[in-house]
Amino acid sequence: MKAILYIGHGTRSRKGAVEIGAFIDRVKTRMDVPIQELCFLELTEPLIEEGFDRCVEQGATEIDVVPLFLLAAGHIKRDIPEALSPLMAKYPTIPVKIKNPFGVQEVILDAVAELIRDSAGEVFPDDRLLIVGVGSSDPDIHVHFGRIASGIGERLEVEMVSVCYFAATEPRLSEGLETIAEGAVGRVIVVPYMLFSGLLLAQLNKIVRSRQKEGQKILCTSQLSIHPVIEDIVIERAIGE
Repeated sequence: MKAILYIGHGTRSRKGAVEIGAFIDRVKTRMDVPIQELCFLELTEPLIEEGFDRCVEQGATEIDVVPLFLLAAGHIKRDIPEALSPLMAKYPTIPVKIKNPFGVQEVILDAVAELIRDSAGEVFPDDRLLIVGVGSSDPDIHVHFGRIASGIGERLEVEMVSVCYFAATEPRLSEGLETIAEGAVGRVIVVPYMLFSGLLLAQLNKIVRSRQKEGQKILCTSQLSIHPVIEDIVIERAIGE
């Protein structure tokens, strides 16, 4: 019997954890798969081992692992395989297939552009976009975000699109905000390139609100998971090869 094990990063935010659970509940209703479990890499229970064991206890004879991650970096390349390795050894007769993260897809960039328009209304050439990633020490992260920034910029026809990160690589958020705001004539539109809400997004919104009170023309868009295309991608990953 087939099982799907969804793996999220995990969050200290109760709101974020509830949001992820609700998201996967919606996905489950669209999937004709008897066993579907959600687990997390860290910070939120159940962790991967418990989620895997739950699949086995329900009679799983094969498990497809669907990472709820946008890009391939350290968690995808190292942490998730390391967490699954002893479980695969523990249950050697159960085949395990680890699906790819979402990657930089045209439909995701289309969705981000729609989310920006939903938040900002019409976007003008002198508006500026600041794409904010969580950050990673993986060198590929800059390549990915270069493609993301250029793709979104082309869709919205703005002249200036920058990228910054919360951690692990440069430029950091504070530098990104200062650079994008310098000499700005139009609005600064901050775009959190994150699947779900959580403490980082709450921190970002707090910073944006503070700058709004200071008179800066700045706003922040929503997390990506509110766009229906993200559910479609998770389902595509789950049922695809």
